[in-house]
Amino acid sequence: MTIQTPDGPPSARQVPSERTFHGDTVTDEYAWLADKEDPQTRAYLEAENAWSEQATAHLAGLRETIFDEIKGRTLETDLSVPARKGAYWYYTRTVEGQQYGIQCRVPVRPGETDPPSAGDNPDEQVLLDGNELAEGHEFFALGTYDVSIDGNWLAYSTDFSGDERFTLRIKDLRTGELLPDEIPDTFYDSAWSADAGSLFYTTVDEAWRPHRIWRHTIGRPSSDDVVVYEEADARFWVGVELTRSDKFIVISSGSKITSEVRVLPADAPESEPALIAPRVQGVEYSIDHHGHRFLILHNRDAEDFALSWTSADAPGDWVDLIPHEPGTRLESVDAFARHIVISQRRDGLTGLRVMTDGSTDSYEMEFPEPLYTVGLGGNPEYDTSTVRIGYTSMVTPGSVFDVDLNTRTMVLRKQKPVLGGYRPEDYEQFREWATAPDGTRVPISIVARTGVHEGGPAPMVLYGYGSYEVSTDPYFSIARLSLLDRGVVFAIAHIRGGGEMGRRWYEQGKILTKRNTFTDFVACAQALSRGGWTSPGQLVARGGSAGGLLMGAVANLAPEEFAGILAEVPFVDPVTSILDPSLPLTVTEWEEWGNPIESADVYAYMKSYSPYENVAKLKYPRMLVMAGLNDTRVLYHEPAKWVARLRAVAPDGDYLLKTEMGAGHSGPSGRYDAWREEAFVLAWTLDVLGLTGK
Repeated sequence: MTIQTPDGPPSARQVPSERTFHGDTVTDEYAWLADKEDPQTRAYLEAENAWSEQATAHLAGLRETIFDEIKGRTLETDLSVPARKGAYWYYTRTVEGQQYGIQCRVPVRPGETDPPSAGDNPDEQVLLDGNELAEGHEFFALGTYDVSIDGNWLAYSTDFSGDERFTLRIKDLRTGELLPDEIPDTFYDSAWSADAGSLFYTTVDEAWRPHRIWRHTIGRPSSDDVVVYEEADARFWVGVELTRSDKFIVISSGSKITSEVRVLPADAPESEPALIAPRVQGVEYSIDHHGHRFLILHNRDAEDFALSWTSADAPGDWVDLIPHEPGTRLESVDAFARHIVISQRRDGLTGLRVMTDGSTDSYEMEFPEPLYTVGLGGNPEYDTSTVRIGYTSMVTPGSVFDVDLNTRTMVLRKQKPVLGGYRPEDYEQFREWATAPDGTRVPISIVARTGVHEGGPAPMVLYGYGSYEVSTDPYFSIARLSLLDRGVVFAIAHIRGGGEMGRRWYEQGKILTKRNTFTDFVACAQALSRGGWTSPGQLVARGGSAGGLLMGAVANLAPEEFAGILAEVPFVDPVTSILDPSLPLTVTEWEEWGNPIESADVYAYMKSYSPYENVAKLKYPRMLVMAGLNDTRVLYHEPAKWVARLRAVAPDGDYLLKTEMGAGHSGPSGRYDAWREEAFVLAWTLDVLGLTGK
């Protein structure tokens, strides 16, 4: 039974369950929490939620203050910069008091080249109103949102539980009516044929792996749908999309380290997909269509990737466009009628490189700040010489520019409004470096209120992720201002396992080198304390998902370096999950973490850092652990079991578990609900740092 007392946290019953792998027998007292249908599981989670609410009741006023700050700095009725596709400008707008965005379009007027300005537009057509769709549901998320080439049809899919299983529907944009076509249990991707008579979509298997691409004929029952491609290898996910040129349907199949691409003409949707190049273990490639050729971004004999091309009529040999440059990681390629734009990173910073059609020369866009993040924005139009980019830094709010690729001129279309008199000059950003135990230098990005660092060690939040080659680049946050304006410094540890410093940075933080991710983060914390930025008693660590694994690992490795640890949807029981191929994502994850079923070395290595396996009678920092009951990426019972074991083994600690009972991996779906959740987190953080009076 779950026991709840008025003045203390709940305790979970212990039901020993044993497993044996590679001669190692492990007892799991809380395996019963994996049974989502067991009333005692829900009772335990609800008891934990009640205790979290009770233990933070003194922060209710501060939570409300922070929520009001976030809300007060946000322009609630707002409009994205319209993007042109064919005869329409497409955009999203929000309305004060409403949780979700509204998808709209207006016709392009004769001679109009610049996007229309914000304001009431009598020609506006609402394509989809998330607020209407979400009515009556605790949770709402869009999967695909895909307008046909002729602009007449909209394919969209909805999820009302957070488990990322979507129902696909089709809307006639000429009449506003929904077609009877309805397809349940689809995944995110979709693609229209050229004549809008067929729609390609994706479904998942029992392990939540997208494995089939289907072709649906508009107006026919889904029972008539045809499987176009099925991926038999359980390590591989499939996806489908239409090229920007509207000429080809692209079917991609990829594992963590290997990929394979097929294409079929968008005007011949019933044709057999043609293979670009057969899969070779360890070789990744992606394509885009560019006139007579397919551009191919790949790592064949190119650790940081190279750009090549092959004939669109008869794919075969690859011809180099940009050879491999060690230290310059090419991340994606986007083709336009007369230009190619390559997204890349070098020395820990993102960048954009432009090539003109018919030339192998290129130039790189330049930006003024020492720390920033830049990338292509929404660019649905193929026949254009102007592209949209997004730019931000730790002090510069998200900004949208249109760039003329011929003249290289940039026009600022919009900068995210920050209400309340925000001035970038009141804040400053820094780049510091830590030295890992093996001598590797690890970059750290820092932002603070101007002058805070000069006053000596300050309270700090250190964020980290470090997995899947995902880079956590410098970014602006309105919610973060509620910390900065109270004297808290915010830092990002760009640790190995991420992609900030190129492919090798990722390779050195996975499988049998995964511990580098954790020791890099500890080295960053220690460097910031030694450098006078903060001190262990003033430092809160934050990370989510695989970054939540990071949080659990550093809690065991160096609990003395932190005053608090915030672990959001944390992957803290990796050994149990990766040993079970029936669970969502497990088989596809073996190339990231290793396969502990086949390898005793991998099993022992994973067990050596698994947060759940290594809970000890330590003096842990204060912890706030967040979970989602319907999470399909990190199942809710991992954080629930972890907190239960922490309470049993190290009972003197202060641990809170808060589970969203109607959401998944990303937490609450509505923007006001998300702000309230962030206010809860920030209030707890300030409490740990002793700043609740500010």
